[in-house]
Amino acid sequence: MSDLTGKIAIVTGAASGIGRGIAIRLAADGATVIVSDINEDAAVATAAELGNDSIGIRTDVTSRESVDAAVAAVLEKFGTIDILVNNAGWDKVGPFVDSDVADWDRVIAINLYGTLHVAQAVLPTLIANKSGSIINIGSDAARVGSTGEAVYSAAKGGVVAFSKTLARETARYQIRVNAVCPGPADTPLFAGISAENPRLREALEKAIPLRRLAQPEDLANAVAFFASDDSAYITGQTLSVSGGLTMS
Repeated sequence: MSDLTGKIAIVTGAASGIGRGIAIRLAADGATVIVSDINEDAAVATAAELGNDSIGIRTDVTSRESVDAAVAAVLEKFGTIDILVNNAGWDKVGPFVDSDVADWDRVIAINLYGTLHVAQAVLPTLIANKSGSIINIGSDAARVGSTGEAVYSAAKGGVVAFSKTLARETARYQIRVNAVCPGPADTPLFAGISAENPRLREALEKAIPLRRLAQPEDLANAVAFFASDDSAYITGQTLSVSGGLTMS
């Protein structure tokens, strides 16, 4: 276990799925977790399970006003921020040629703009502290492509590229920025995507060398490493957590 005692961590999209797994792990390592999610009731309920004075707060990452208000509330209550995990995401699967521009806008607004909004809102505090860790959740779709996820792949590719550039810009302040790229994961999002194709899970499990989908805790372990001093000399990196599906 990493030692995050006394650290203040914001995790977006943390009321369910991978985000919830990350919140649970960071709290287990001693952090106070701000469970940020558009579903306020679920965020509050998740935070109540974590301990360490963790709180739930409603945040719409596509709205800069909402993000700024949430970050201001965190600073008013806790006085600082040490860790940011940009996890909030959304996807709609289908052939690009048949996709709708409105869905493009939503995918990009949540996955890419959401990451930009929250990172920029939190950075002044990390810069002032001359310390901090930002972990952006990308996707292996950004690294190798994924049929039916063209716009999502593009948005997550932006997240990966943004992470590398932000790492360069903020290293002088001892801020580390890394990206964690999940492969197929057993989450509510995957359940929704695979509902129309019940054989998708079986096919993926056969294709993945470790023969299973990722569980939220698999991603949480990687995030906890990047959040802690165990990775004090690592920045600008992209880590695939895919059970070997996308070896490179």
